[in-house]
Amino acid sequence: MKKFATAALAACLLPLALGSCEEAFDPAANGGIDGARLLNAQADGANWISYGRNYEEQRFSPLAQISTENVGELGLEWSADMDTARGQETTPLVMDGKMYITTAWSKVKAYDAATGEPLWSYDPEVPGETAVKACCDVVNRGLAAWGDRLFLGTLDGRLIALDRDTGEVEWETVTVDQSKSYTVTGAPRVIDGKVIIGNGGAEFGVRGYVAAYDAANGEEVWRFYTVPDGTEDENSDAYLQDAAKTWSGDTLTGEDGIGGGGTVWDAMAYDAELDMMYIGVGNGSPWNRAYRSPGEDGTGEGDNLYLSSIVAIRPSTGEYVWHYQTTPGETWDFTATQHIMLADMEIDGRERQVLMQAPKNGFFYVIDRATGEFISGNPYVTVNWATGIDENGRPIENPETRIDKTGQPAMVTPGALGGHNWHPMAYHPGENLVYIPAFEAGMVYAPEADWKPDRARGFNVGFNLGAGDLPPDLGFRKEVAGTLRGMLVAWDPVAKKPRWTVEHPGPWNGGLLATAGGLVFQGTAGSDFKAFNAADGSELWSFAAQTGIVAPPVTYTVDGEQYVAVLAGWGGAYALSVDGSLIKDKAPVRNVSRLLVFKLGAEGELPPPPALADIPLDPPPSRATPEVIALGAEKYARYCAVCHAPGAVGSTVLPDLRRSGTLGNKASWMAVVHDGLLKDNGMASFAESLSKDEMDAIREYVIKRANEDKAMENDGS
Repeated sequence: MKKFATAALAACLLPLALGSCEEAFDPAANGGIDGARLLNAQADGANWISYGRNYEEQRFSPLAQISTENVGELGLEWSADMDTARGQETTPLVMDGKMYITTAWSKVKAYDAATGEPLWSYDPEVPGETAVKACCDVVNRGLAAWGDRLFLGTLDGRLIALDRDTGEVEWETVTVDQSKSYTVTGAPRVIDGKVIIGNGGAEFGVRGYVAAYDAANGEEVWRFYTVPDGTEDENSDAYLQDAAKTWSGDTLTGEDGIGGGGTVWDAMAYDAELDMMYIGVGNGSPWNRAYRSPGEDGTGEGDNLYLSSIVAIRPSTGEYVWHYQTTPGETWDFTATQHIMLADMEIDGRERQVLMQAPKNGFFYVIDRATGEFISGNPYVTVNWATGIDENGRPIENPETRIDKTGQPAMVTPGALGGHNWHPMAYHPGENLVYIPAFEAGMVYAPEADWKPDRARGFNVGFNLGAGDLPPDLGFRKEVAGTLRGMLVAWDPVAKKPRWTVEHPGPWNGGLLATAGGLVFQGTAGSDFKAFNAADGSELWSFAAQTGIVAPPVTYTVDGEQYVAVLAGWGGAYALSVDGSLIKDKAPVRNVSRLLVFKLGAEGELPPPPALADIPLDPPPSRATPEVIALGAEKYARYCAVCHAPGAVGSTVLPDLRRSGTLGNKASWMAVVHDGLLKDNGMASFAESLSKDEMDAIREYVIKRANEDKAMENDGS
């Protein structure tokens, strides 16, 4: 692990320019956010000053003015429309009567938290072509605060410090190699003046890490890599030497190295008493372990540390302390980047300091956060890749789902979206329940033959993402869509089972907020914002939001009145991949990005929903040869499906290619796909990865799919 002189020391070496260290940046000055306020954030009901509300990331508010008794009187106080119709995932920060949010494309906006008056806005002007580096929409999950500054991670990998009162840039630094497919979508955290941020990009072939930057000037303080680079020796950090022993082959090194993955793109938590920060580490690059870490027989081998792991490190130095791997040798995109939460509770007669997580793999884990000792792990959704967790904390795997070993396709549950994705959980200490925004959506995994990494534009997963394409039979596709489930699970970590479950119409429902008023708030894919009884799950209130909500709510007070706020706007990985024509009763087919703020007795109303353009399926005739269409299907699966949905069925966020006006005009198609005509909108050129013949083969494949679906519509299937 590379060590750096602290930026605080660097600041002290510039007394003529900056004055003393204290004068250069005093976080407590003028009511700023300092360590004491962050450590005591849970007791501050008026404000919401960090991403998870407190360092333990519990998302529980002590406010009780809005309660089970009066939540039915909750009404819309004010709303604000956003200027970008993409996925909205932010957690608002509220400090001293002002609210700060991020939106898609890493923009920042500030409002009067009581009235909605806009105060300022900031656009980091992320280049549009950066969108092709993002696996799961151009989203941003929020800000961090320290002193009088806000800290923003941008999609193109910058960390920016903004003046909290004006939105002016104080400093910015690039945290990634921008020539590679790194992105930043997660919210930073601040510990003792260090701004800590990870990154994403494992699907494209990068090496993951988390790093700390001095809040005063943006200088890097330390960097912690999550996977080895394949060149470790006796001079390397011990934790990386240990990790290297769990990888095989030489695919990490050289010009054709595949990065390894392990990106830290979301979850972090901090225990000040133990002085430990906990990070969640992502999937391998590529997903398929047979290509990532091949054994002598050509199949996958090794645990591949520290993929899919919870890792404890020292926030002052980045020093490794312990790890727990949730999915050894993962091959299914089973990240452990999902929400990490800390709490103290009695288990088996002992008071335990625990860490809890419901990662993608479908098991809910309770870990001793001081030592990393496994306490329990039980399925919170349907799981078929493992039958349980043994006494040592290792999964008991189903060998039929080990496609990196068998080389054969398999239906696996959960699928790559997981049983729980990035959407934050919440904890209610009075009920001792963890509320999980869970769902079920299995996936067919099939190894891609002769896979090679593509650094330019490739979705480098080592699986054929077209293998699970549903046949052109609308009835069958409707049947499969009907198996998708979404639910709110109230998990008892001591009893190791749900206490209650609420079924939602479909997957991809919003993050959660729990309050001392006995309430759990959640937005849904069905375009509603709801309040449930924290004790039994009964629905107590609902508001028609006109769009799906994936972001988590917050609550705060201004002048003694309690407000609840949530940023609505459908998007993210599921919204990009789902067949929008088949789930009208499960998820919205529109994005209306809007900040919604509620209080008791308010009577505000939303404007009528915008008219939804109904573009008919009217493709040109399909005249290409089967060979050309097959080539197009192969290339579409690797390069297009991640954003435009498998099988060209049309995502619910981006344009439906089956309805594109460029289908009948090869030159227009090439202007977009080859020349990058729409790069500022996120559709960059694919000239480095695809030949013109391959690009046209994709067009012919989409034409064929459009004709198949038009025929089914005409038949009334």
